[in-house]
Parts: sequence; C-alpha cells; structure tokens
Amino acid sequence: MESGDCVKVQHLIEKCLIFHMTKEECIEALSKHANIKSVITVTVWNELEKENREFFEAYAKSNNKNRAIEAKAEAEASTMIQNLLLDHDHTKK
Repeated sequence: MESGDCVKVQHLIEKCLIFHMTKEECIEALSKHANIKSVITVTVWNELEKENREFFEAYAKSNNKNRAIEAKAEAEASTMIQNLLLDHDHTKK
C-alpha cells in the first residue's frame, strides 16, 4: 500500500469519525462507497488508534453513550406512538 493511499484512507476515516461511525460502520462504508478493501481500512484505523489511543478511547465512550441515548429515545418514541394509536382506537369506538 502506497503512502498516498494511506493518507486517502486516513482522510476518509476522519470523515467517518465526524459522522460518529463505529469502526465496523466505517469499514463497511469505505468498502461500499469508496471501493476500499476492508483489510486496508482496518490497517489504517488500527494505526490511527495506536497513534491516538486517548482520542479513540474517548471517542468510543462518547459513541457508546450517544448510541444508548438514541436507543432510549427511539424506544420512548415507539412507546408513545403505540399509546397514541391505542388512544385513537379507543376514541373511535
């Protein structure tokens, strides 16, 4: 893998990080949309993790917290919609 290729993949990974993507999501996105082999993305990601361990630890914690909040909000929204539908059905009768 050439140095220029590593830099290109690094920049794409950084874009994935901006969108709060997990490592797996990034690997899939770069494979699908940029035709970059998974092994290349994994290699570059792992090197970035080694060089910036504290950043990636904080990133993972933040991402996990955000995903938990999103899951809770989604569950609450689903429950609220179900309750609205039940209330609507009861008022129709």
